[in-house]
Amino acid sequence: MEDKKCATFFAMLIILFASNSYLRLSQCQLMPIVSDNQVKTFIVFVEEPVGGANLLNDEELTNFHRSFLPNNSLDSGEERMIYSYRHAISGFAALLTADEVLAMETKPGFLFARLPEEVRAETTYTPQYMGLSEGGGLWWSSQYGEGIIIGVIDSGITPTHPSFQSFNAVPAPPVNWFSNCSFGPNVCNNKLIGAMAFQNGKNPSPLDDTGHGTHCASIAAGSPVYDAGVLDQARGTAVGTAPRAHISAYKVLYRNSGTEEDFLAVLASQKKIHLMLLRDFLLGIDQAIRDGVDVLSMSLISGPKRFENTSIAISSFYAITRGIVPCAAAGNSGPTASVISNDAPWIFTIGASSTDRRIKVTVILGDATEIDGESAYQPDTHNATNLELVFDPDCLFLSADVQGKIVLYEASPFSLLIGSMVKNAGGEGIIMMNSIKRGFTTYSEPHFLPAAHISHVDAQKLMAYAQTSNPTASIVFKGTQFGASPAPSIAYFSGRGPSQYNGGIIKPDIVAPGVNILAAWPVEVGPNPTAGIVADLKKNHPDWSPAMIKSAIMTTALTEDLDGNPIADDAFSHQPASYFAMGAGHVNPERANDPGLVYDTQPLDYIPYLCGMYSTDIVKAIVRQQGIHCSTIQSITAAKLNYPSIGLRMPIAKGSAIVITRTLTNVGPAELYDLQIKKMPDGVDIRSDTKNLSFSALNETQSFRLQFTSNGTAQSGQVSEGYLILNSTTHVVRSPISVTYY
Repeated sequence: MEDKKCATFFAMLIILFASNSYLRLSQCQLMPIVSDNQVKTFIVFVEEPVGGANLLNDEELTNFHRSFLPNNSLDSGEERMIYSYRHAISGFAALLTADEVLAMETKPGFLFARLPEEVRAETTYTPQYMGLSEGGGLWWSSQYGEGIIIGVIDSGITPTHPSFQSFNAVPAPPVNWFSNCSFGPNVCNNKLIGAMAFQNGKNPSPLDDTGHGTHCASIAAGSPVYDAGVLDQARGTAVGTAPRAHISAYKVLYRNSGTEEDFLAVLASQKKIHLMLLRDFLLGIDQAIRDGVDVLSMSLISGPKRFENTSIAISSFYAITRGIVPCAAAGNSGPTASVISNDAPWIFTIGASSTDRRIKVTVILGDATEIDGESAYQPDTHNATNLELVFDPDCLFLSADVQGKIVLYEASPFSLLIGSMVKNAGGEGIIMMNSIKRGFTTYSEPHFLPAAHISHVDAQKLMAYAQTSNPTASIVFKGTQFGASPAPSIAYFSGRGPSQYNGGIIKPDIVAPGVNILAAWPVEVGPNPTAGIVADLKKNHPDWSPAMIKSAIMTTALTEDLDGNPIADDAFSHQPASYFAMGAGHVNPERANDPGLVYDTQPLDYIPYLCGMYSTDIVKAIVRQQGIHCSTIQSITAAKLNYPSIGLRMPIAKGSAIVITRTLTNVGPAELYDLQIKKMPDGVDIRSDTKNLSFSALNETQSFRLQFTSNGTAQSGQVSEGYLILNSTTHVVRSPISVTYY
């Protein structure tokens, strides 16, 4: 039921530009440099100065970067250097021509250069749904994330919102906190301890002009706001997942300018799309790392890309070297396969799932058929009762066609705008019908008139009835209800693997609530609360590395819904979700606090993996280590990284074998673990070199080897899934296994 006319109509209303132009050395295998005398902003990657950037002060580092430039200013007198980066990357942003970049290649230490990319931005019940309780468990033991600093890289923040008041419940920031608050000392407080903005080399106000950053920050670490709700629905206490953690906001996203600015303002409450130049994002990350944040929350995507082409991957690598956990969204481009964003193994990549809460609406058809949907707008009185149904495939919504009727149309990102148009034309109600792509994912949006958002299965029933003579319907409001099934399920839009660029690592890593999240700013699709959970864990386990925290969450994730069935996929008729849709499963904060064992990976462990995919210059740009020569390093495949999940490519020829090793670190008591392949993937036999692992001390490590042998029954292109567990008397450590055959 794809309505091409409507899609074309609304596509004409907004134009989003996506730049993917890059320049670099020929051996790096990017687009060749094209001679051009037009001055543009380039991001230039260079080797670190001898001894490292930490030995230089800011002025000395900037002068080192200036040494790569042809001169310090353009003919107009404008300064060439825009930003000199210390932490996010080893390099700088400068005004250059392509010819000047070509000449720069001969300078020692130059790696590559490229044009800036553009990056898009993609609660009252959620903590309770995930098992967080005021009376004990992770919240209690972590003191609600007290003392942890979450850096929110987004569209700024609304400092006066109640979610960002300390109410004397949040202690002062750590003594080593270095950031400043552009709002002034009378605005920031113990909750909001920092706020800065970066745009085109300047520092404008960090005030949120779209709501996205405010929403993300409140989900991660918002203070309790009592009796919160949206249009009198879903009422309760809105609170972040680390309510006593600190927030430092870095504004790098700005509402798009030009002819579509007013239209974007209309859409601001439902489709959060922003464009941001790489240089501003890098400076935001650079400042956050410099300030000393503990967790990075990045609800930003730039699409599937090689690691050197995405600023999130490069800057996040440096973050993990400082013990900072980078959390990023899997993207909103599902359910198409291989659209996953932020897929580097050192990034904690989170997909979106639903909860069992619905703000319910029932559509009663003239033949007495009842169809359940959702809408947050539920007035006490309305006229959407026993009215004629009309379907407007041209999306014209003329008064003569819709006045006094209930309008049917295909659900889209522009639902609120369409509802407003229908209301202005005299319509009494709207029913948004999912396409096959959107499946079972429905939203409780703050509409302007009686509305219902229904699934694709129910939309087919409705359309069949609408083609009968004199079709009518009534919209009946049922309020906020719990216990919807299946829950959790994977949202149709959640970014899916397999990754095109990470060598086969299963992404996303996990899923977390990301549909109909009520927070400081109401939107149809909110980010997930995982950054707050990471803050809670980091408070409880300050000695855990970013990889250990990620492992704890992944190996304890839930793979069944509340009814005990496999987690379902909204986009595919509620069939069991694949690992490339849900990763290791749904986040379970309480179990993550006590995982028993974890898989640890140190930053330098990624070098053999990177050398297996990239040239020496690219690896140097990512890891920022002197003396790297991939020709002298024994490379490894992604399957051989010490990752909590196992993803590998396997030849179909019978007898083909691959051996991998995994090393576990004990973070619990002395225990004996049995190793079991609980589900063998089709087409392969897996044998372990041990049946059990015994741990007698904290932080003790033990390893095991797995041999995968093709049994000759798989077909090329087939993907088979299974899993293994390490089981003790008190812990279960689970790792998903995905085998792709070729």
